[in-house]
Amino acid sequence: MLERFSKATRWIVDLPGLTVVVLILITALSWVGHFHPEVVTEYFDDEESAPQTVWQKNMSDQSRPAVDSFAFKGNAILVAQSEEFFSPAGAAAMQDVVATLKQLQYVESVVWIEDVPPLNLFGLPEPTFPKPTASPALYQKAKTKALENPFINGQLLSADGKTMLLMINFDFLFIDNDDQCSEGLIEIANQAAAPHDIDIEFGVTGSLPIFLNLMSHSEDNSFYYQIIGYSVIFAMSVLLFRGVASVIVLAAAPAIGVFWTLGLVGFLGYENNPFVDRILPIMVSLVGLTDGVHLMVQIRKLRSGGLAPRDASREGLFQVGLACGLTSLTTAIGFGSLALARHEFLQQFGYSCVIGVICTFVSVVTVIPLVCSTWVGRFVIVGDKPGLVEKNLGKVAGVIDFVLLRKRFVSIAAIVVTIVLAGLCLTLRPDERLSAALPESSQAARTLKQLDVAMDGLERGDIVVRWSDQVEADSPEVMQVVTKVDELLSAEPLIGHPVSIRNLVNSMPGDAPAEERMSMLDLLLPPFKRAFYEPEAGMTKVNFHVRDLGISQYDGPFSRIIDGLREIEKQHPEFTLSTAGNAFFRWENVFKIVIDLVLSLGTAALIIFVVLTLVYRSLRIGLISFVPNMFPLFFAGLYLVVSGTPLEVVAVCSFTVCLGIAVDDTIHFLTRFEEERGAGFEKDEAIRRAFTGVGTALIMTTVVLVAGFSTVLFSDSRDHFIFAAMGTITIGAALFADMVLLPAMLSWLIKK
Repeated sequence: MLERFSKATRWIVDLPGLTVVVLILITALSWVGHFHPEVVTEYFDDEESAPQTVWQKNMSDQSRPAVDSFAFKGNAILVAQSEEFFSPAGAAAMQDVVATLKQLQYVESVVWIEDVPPLNLFGLPEPTFPKPTASPALYQKAKTKALENPFINGQLLSADGKTMLLMINFDFLFIDNDDQCSEGLIEIANQAAAPHDIDIEFGVTGSLPIFLNLMSHSEDNSFYYQIIGYSVIFAMSVLLFRGVASVIVLAAAPAIGVFWTLGLVGFLGYENNPFVDRILPIMVSLVGLTDGVHLMVQIRKLRSGGLAPRDASREGLFQVGLACGLTSLTTAIGFGSLALARHEFLQQFGYSCVIGVICTFVSVVTVIPLVCSTWVGRFVIVGDKPGLVEKNLGKVAGVIDFVLLRKRFVSIAAIVVTIVLAGLCLTLRPDERLSAALPESSQAARTLKQLDVAMDGLERGDIVVRWSDQVEADSPEVMQVVTKVDELLSAEPLIGHPVSIRNLVNSMPGDAPAEERMSMLDLLLPPFKRAFYEPEAGMTKVNFHVRDLGISQYDGPFSRIIDGLREIEKQHPEFTLSTAGNAFFRWENVFKIVIDLVLSLGTAALIIFVVLTLVYRSLRIGLISFVPNMFPLFFAGLYLVVSGTPLEVVAVCSFTVCLGIAVDDTIHFLTRFEEERGAGFEKDEAIRRAFTGVGTALIMTTVVLVAGFSTVLFSDSRDHFIFAAMGTITIGAALFADMVLLPAMLSWLIKK
C-alpha cells in the first residue's frame, strides 16, 4: 500500500509545475464559489416553476372570510415595566410612546392593549384608559377590567399590571441599520416617555432582536477569539518548531483547505446553515493542522538527518502521507454519515464535511511538500539543536515503558473506565434554550428572563382542535373539547396563560356554562374571534406560553399533554387534536437534531472500526482502536455530567469535531507501529519506536490546539465556552489515550 501511495503522489514533488497548476485551478474554482457561485449554479437550476399547492376539497368548497385574525406577534417586542401604567401620567406616557413609534417610517404597526376591544354584548368601543382627569378609582377599575380581558391578561399585560408589551412589526424597506430594530427602540421610547413624570423601564426582545443580537455577538466574538486563538496557536507553533518558516508553511495548508472548502460549498447554497458557517471552518482547520503537523515534523526530521529539501519532502510524504490519507478517509466517511440524518441542516453539514476533509487532505499533501521541496525547505529547521518537544521526548517516553510493564492492568482499566463513562453519558438529556447563545448581559437575554417571570415566557404553543363534517361549528361538544384541553394545560405548572374561545365566552356577561353560550361568539369582532376560531374550516385552537427554561424541562409536560390529547380524542371520535407552534417545534426538533448527531457519532465510530480493520487487515487492531478513539469523547461527556450541562447541539458538534482529531492521532500511531513491526521489530520495541516517530507530532498538535481552544474559555457566550471546554478536554484526553491506553492494549492484545 505504501508503494502504491508513493507512486500516486510522487509527482507532487517531482513535477512542481504540474502541482502549481493543479493548486491554481482548484483555487480559481473556489474563488468563483466564494464570490460568484451563480456563474456555475445557474446552469443547474430547474427553470420550470414548481406546481402550485392544491387546496383540500373541504376547503375549496368554502369561502374563507376576507378578515385578518388578530395576532399576538411582532418582529420585535418592546417591554415596558412600571407600577404606574394605570395613572394619568402612565397612560399618557405609553400613548406618546406608541404614537412616536407609529410615526417612524420603518414601523408598519404597533399592537398594544388599546388595540384590543372590550368584551361586551354590543361590541361598543371603549378605551382601555380613562380620561386624564379621571379619578384614581376609575383608573383602578380600568386596570381590573383590562385584566379580565383574555386578550390582554397574560398576552399584552402581566397579571400584576406592571409589565406591558408592545408588539412592533417593521417595514423592512425603510430600515437602514440593525440598531433600529433593537436597541434603538429603547432610546426612542425613553425619549417619548421622558416629558412625563413616571418611572418606566424599557427593554426589547423578540425574534428579530434575538437574531440580530446573536449574529452580532457571534461575529464579534468569533472574530475576536479567532484572532486571539490564532495568535496563541502561531506563538506556540513558533516556540515548538523554533522557526517562523515552518509555522507559515504549516498554517498555509489548512488555511488553503478552508478557502477551498467554503468556496466549493458555496456552489451548494448552504450559506444559511449555522453548522456550515460556524463549525465547518473550525473542523477543517483542525483536521488540516493535525495532519500538517505530522507531515511537517517528519520532513524536519529528514532534513535534520541530512537529506536535501526535495528528497526530504518526497520521503516525508512517502512515510506520513498514507496515514494522512487514512485519517481523511475515516473522517470523511464518519462525517458523511450525517447525510443519513433527518434534519436538512445536518445533511448539508455532512456533505460539506466530506468536501472539507477531501480539500484539506489535498492541500496538506500538496502545499507542504511542494513548498518544503523548494529553497524554503532550507529554513524549516533552525540549527542542529532539537526543538523543545524533541529535546524532552525521551523523558515522556518513560511513560511508555511504565505502561508496558503494567499493560494488562492498564488495558483492563481502560476498557472498564470507557464502559463506565459511556454509561454516564447515556444519562445526558438533549436540551436547548432560546438565550443559550446570547451573552447573559445582553438586552435580549435579560428581557427574556423578565418575561419568564412576568408573562410566563415569550414563546408560544398551540393545541389545534379540528372536527369532522358531522359536527356543527356551534355544537356544545366543540366547547366541551376545548374545556378539556384548557383543563389539561392548566394542570401543568410550567404552562402559562392558556387562552381559547372558552376564555372569550366566559368573559362575556352571563352565568350559563360555556358550552351553552357558543352563540355569543358571534358578538365578538371578527378579527378577534378568528384569532382562535375558524368555523368554516372546522378548527379552533388553544394558545399558551412557555418559559425559556430549556426545552428539556418541557419533556414531561408536553408528553403528558400529548397523552391527554389522545384520551380526549377517544372520548370524542369526531375530533382530531394536534400540537403546533414554535415551542412544540423546538421540543421535537432539538431531540431530533441531537439524536441525529449522536447516531452519527455512533455510525462514525462503527465505520472507523470497519475501515481500520480492513486497512490493517486485522480485526484485533480494529477492536483495539475503538477504546482510545471513544475514551476521549466519553471523558468529555463526564464533564457535562459533572457540571450539570445538558446535551446541547454545540456540545455534540464539539464531539464530532474532536472525534476526527482523536482518530487522526490514533491512525498515525497505528500506521507507524505497523511499519516498525513490518521492519522486523518485536511488538514492544515497535511501540517504542512508533512513539519516537510520531510522539513529537502528537504532543505538538495537542499543545497547540489546547492553547488555541483555551483562549475561547474566556468568552461570555455560553455556546462558545461549552465548545471550547469540550474541545480542550477531548484533545487532552486523546493524547492520554494514545500515549497510555493504546500502547498498553497493543502490547497486551497483539500477538508476537
